Amino acid sequence: MGLPDSPLGSTNPRVIVALDFANPMHALGLADRLDPRHCALKVGKEMFVVAGPEPVRWMVARGFRVFLDLKFHDIPHTVAQACAAATRLGVWMLNVHAAGGSAMMDAAREAVDRTAAECGRPAPLLIAVTVLTSLADADIRELHISGDAAGHSLHLARLSAASRLDGVVCSAVEAPALRASLPVGFKLVTPGIRPAGSTADDQARIITPERAIANGADYLVVGRPITQASDPVAALARINASIGEAA
Repeated sequence: MGLPDSPLGSTNPRVIVALDFANPMHALGLADRLDPRHCALKVGKEMFVVAGPEPVRWMVARGFRVFLDLKFHDIPHTVAQACAAATRLGVWMLNVHAAGGSAMMDAAREAVDRTAAECGRPAPLLIAVTVLTSLADADIRELHISGDAAGHSLHLARLSAASRLDGVVCSAVEAPALRASLPVGFKLVTPGIRPAGSTADDQARIITPERAIANGADYLVVGRPITQASDPVAALARINASIGEAA
């Protein structure tokens, strides 16, 4: 487990740009304008279904840290096989749904560590999704889950830590409670990031980059405020500057 070395040395950008494009050429065109020293990249379901693993391989070869955001959630054997395949791609980070349970997360952990050792490379960060940032307390009640979104997120984060995962995807609103309750070094990856003045879009629990870092987030997933900006490179630079990162 642990944070792999960056292909560019000690650089560890905290902003992860979400390349949520249906057209992979648009995603690769934007990636070609970005600098691996200033951001990581996230590839999600939409682009992976359309284009498969080749864009991921291209980004890894270009020196980017790639977060493969496919949120695996299935029986333990199936998830383990998927995590092994993702590890072979050379990604920096991948995720599963914590709601899949401890046996599934244990199988994912073992598969990632074993496959990385077979490939002779550091294991990618293996993290778990707690509660989607599009879900509010009313949605949690609709699912017949006791408590609220924050409490359920903390419960799933503790399960993830017990399975030796490296961190969780969570709302930065809940980050202070998770940071206080989880082991030192446990990573908090926070979507739902919106710079001041941005629209909420389909997110229910949003927060600014500055507040997310102050709340204890390690990495910020930012999509539309960068990818749909008139100047994405400048938008990324502003966010990096706001959290004290070199732009």
